[in-house]
Amino acid sequence: MVIRVYIASSSGSTAIKKKQQDVLGFLEANKIGFEEKDIAANEENRKWMRENVPENSRPATGYPLPPQIFNESQYRGEAEAQAQQQA
Repeated sequence: MVIRVYIASSSGSTAIKKKQQDVLGFLEANKIGFEEKDIAANEENRKWMRENVPENSRPATGYPLPPQIFNESQYRGEAEAQAQQQA
């Protein structure tokens, strides 16, 4: 089982950076192994993430934004949904 977290290393959005830090920090603090997949530095990662976020989880306009979480290739959600499940 491999947790993959799709992030954007060069995001100009402080909100996205904060969400990414929160997700990665949570995984590290709980000693959960994961792989970071940078969609800013790798077009294949960006394409894969966009294609594999389910239709019902996509924004009304535009593309899904990082961070997005997958278990192997199974979609687990975006950061806000995961935080709500933890509460």
